Amino acid sequence: MKISSRRLMAKTIAVAVGGAALFGCLSSASAQEVKRAKLGHSFTDAHPRAVAMKQFAAAVEKATGGKVAIDVYGSAALGSEEKMLLAVQSGVQDLYLGALSPISARKKELQIFDFPFLFGTDAEATYVLDGPVGRKMLDGLGDMNLYGLVWAGGAFRNMSNSKRPLNTMADMKGLKVRVMQSPMALASFNAMGMNAVPMAFTEVYPALEIKALDGYEHPVVDMYANKMFEVQKYLTITNHVYTPVALLASKKWWSSLTAEQQTAVQRVAEETRAFERNEELRQATDVVGQLKAKGMTVTEMPLAELEKIRASVQPIIEKNSETIGAEFVQSFYGELKKFRAARRP
Repeated sequence: MKISSRRLMAKTIAVAVGGAALFGCLSSASAQEVKRAKLGHSFTDAHPRAVAMKQFAAAVEKATGGKVAIDVYGSAALGSEEKMLLAVQSGVQDLYLGALSPISARKKELQIFDFPFLFGTDAEATYVLDGPVGRKMLDGLGDMNLYGLVWAGGAFRNMSNSKRPLNTMADMKGLKVRVMQSPMALASFNAMGMNAVPMAFTEVYPALEIKALDGYEHPVVDMYANKMFEVQKYLTITNHVYTPVALLASKKWWSSLTAEQQTAVQRVAEETRAFERNEELRQATDVVGQLKAKGMTVTEMPLAELEKIRASVQPIIEKNSETIGAEFVQSFYGELKKFRAARRP
């Protein structure tokens, strides 16, 4: 029987509409499969850590076939490090790269990174952080709804101020300096004779600018990236503390990933860690000269004076070793001893 043209047209339209609806449903389902994440950090775009996180995001998307997409927000666009850590704990923010000092009051093991002169070299830090002790520290964040991917990088901290060159420990006396929001850091710098002020990093530049602070301590790459040469005159190389940064995920977001996606993200995090560390070291070798070119006076604290500083903070280290946990501190130093023994001639 011959079908009328009107009926044929109606059938064709119905099939087309049905097909379009089906395509729309499939497209919607496909879109829902993409798991988007917000990654926040406090570093400027030129900083090696910022560059590393952009690479991390791109590599994760590629490794997961586009199923995991990460949007990176730098320069503290999502708030201070403390605020971002709280947001990751609550699941409002998915990923964080930065120091863990804002939570060290609640996770006392993290205060060991505030021990002055804990590490002698970057290689020592890498060995311990990538080993069993470092992994245990990351895993210990689980009860705070945080999943530790990797210790992603780190750098030695040095002193800057707007008052005078620091050639002796006595030159430090009375300087009002910003320190990380950590009880150990506060006690250590007060023991050195300075007036230590715990402060979120986002507040530091304006405080230095209006002379509410005399100085602060930070890695040299960060000093340059944040244009501290505009508000600081004197840089003193002390390498007094090594501060690692970690890449963390919220448990909520991490649990939403499939096992295959988790494996891919973890692998990319470890690959990115190597790139980030190499970039930090490369830039650190050049940036001191750049700070000099910007007008900063650069000096090195003499070894004899560094020994005086070590002696002044030793009682703080001993006291805090008990607070942190003597067994944990011994295991940490034990890893350092293994590394040093293996490299003795």
